[in-house]
Amino acid sequence: MDGFLAVGVSGTVGSVRGRIGAALVPIGLFVVTGTVGIVGFVALAGVSPVDAAFWLLDPTSIELHFQHHSGPERVTKGFALVVFAGLIASGLWIGESVLDTVFGGQFREELRRVQTEQTIESLSDHVVICGYGMFGRTVAQRLRRRGEDVVVVESDSTVVEAASDEPLVIEGDARREDVLERAGVSRARAVVAAIDDSNVTIQIAIVTSQLAPDAALVVRVGDETYESVARRAGADTVVIPEVVSGTEVVDGL
Repeated sequence: MDGFLAVGVSGTVGSVRGRIGAALVPIGLFVVTGTVGIVGFVALAGVSPVDAAFWLLDPTSIELHFQHHSGPERVTKGFALVVFAGLIASGLWIGESVLDTVFGGQFREELRRVQTEQTIESLSDHVVICGYGMFGRTVAQRLRRRGEDVVVVESDSTVVEAASDEPLVIEGDARREDVLERAGVSRARAVVAAIDDSNVTIQIAIVTSQLAPDAALVVRVGDETYESVARRAGADTVVIPEVVSGTEVVDGL
């Protein structure tokens, strides 16, 4: 047990160090950009390093300087725009990195979740796949190769993290109305209940038939005893993977 705890603590410390290291990159870029700006202002306008540093804080000082001094005003202002753009970009990067370090990646995950849901809100006539096991993954990948928009609903967070090949994944229980609504089920052209649990897929069918009565509903069940129940729940197509694969084997003989 102590060994497992040591490994867990070591992994956590390593993760934190990695995030801190990542945060140092934009900080270094910010410092380098500021230094380049100071050196450039000194070289172009002949001001002191202190005045050049103040220009980084107050860009209006550049305009005031050239009202009383001659020099390459246009070039200096162009250089200033590049420097300020670099400072702003690296500053935003620092903010994101610090938040990511403080909250352990939660900020990035929340941003990804919001972006995913915004993309889903713009979809229509897509296919919702409930469950990302072998069956659901196969259906999703083949639909995407055909050019279809696919939204995956999966309750297992480990599977969600591993589903990097699917751009639109909602984490949650597909039996819940709010989860299916987040997947845009009311605008979907089809819903596939692909979970390897007949009771769960039939429950999904019942909820889906209420939220999206016009969507084609495909339900996976474990054996033929569930087929009639699935159809009464609203399934248009009932799939028994073992029967389908067995049929394909016989057809290929």
